[in-house]
Amino acid sequence: MKRFMMSGVLALAIAVPGLLAQPKPKSKGEVEALQALFKAQSPDERIAAAENVLTKYADTEFKSVALFMEADAYQQKHDYENTVVYGERSLEADPKNYGAMLLLAQQIVQHTKEFDLDKEEKLAKVDKYAKGAIDTVKDASKPNTNLTDDQWAGAKKQVTAQSHVTMGMAAMLRKKPDVAAAEFKTSLEGDDKPDPATLVRLGVAYSQDGKYDDAVAQFDKVMAMPDVSSTIKQYAQAERVRTIQKKNPGGASTGTSSVNPATPPKPAAPDNPPATPPTPPADPKKE
Repeated sequence: MKRFMMSGVLALAIAVPGLLAQPKPKSKGEVEALQALFKAQSPDERIAAAENVLTKYADTEFKSVALFMEADAYQQKHDYENTVVYGERSLEADPKNYGAMLLLAQQIVQHTKEFDLDKEEKLAKVDKYAKGAIDTVKDASKPNTNLTDDQWAGAKKQVTAQSHVTMGMAAMLRKKPDVAAAEFKTSLEGDDKPDPATLVRLGVAYSQDGKYDDAVAQFDKVMAMPDVSSTIKQYAQAERVRTIQKKNPGGASTGTSSVNPATPPKPAAPDNPPATPPTPPADPKKE
């Protein structure tokens, strides 16, 4: 699957999930504040614009949208605590905001360590949010009439796939590689351009489950793919070597790598600021 980020179709499908219901700005000032939020380019600009909307127009029907865009901006700044705070506030304002659910699931699982005392509590939240995103987006209506049916189907598939990847990561932290492999495989189903990072994760899950040949097949697939980052290919090569060594203890391995393979590549995450979402409805006084 493509990376989960706020751009293109996903900007239409995730950033403003309530547009089909046509929330209305209540004044010209709110229209201008929302336009400034949607046009903000940097994370800091987006945070300031979101706070302006939330402070001046506390009863705005775009509250969940503004909070989600603020959470996404904090994620861009690698501010985990505020990402979670604003993501959860976005869900409080709109419990069906599947974009916020997925963002929270991804962020929490990435910040959960094997020996955290509250590991299971965190992973329970990951599963809750990821499953919620899958269930909610499945029956969600097209959020914007500018989306074609194919674009909307693709956006829904991407949200679903990334949710399964996130649950697979949670299963790996629980030392359940068979469950993780099933989640990773589900995320890759029907994708003619599979995400190489997910393929590496699937290979690692197979390797930890003792399915060495299946693991090597996934790593070989990644290493043969064109236009894959050198970092991911190095991880694939390193994990391939480790897997062959586990299969044949004391035997010769095929290939070498200087990469530390202890941690697979990080999952797709929104490293770029969101593209400008659709312009909000026009000033009602001018309609």
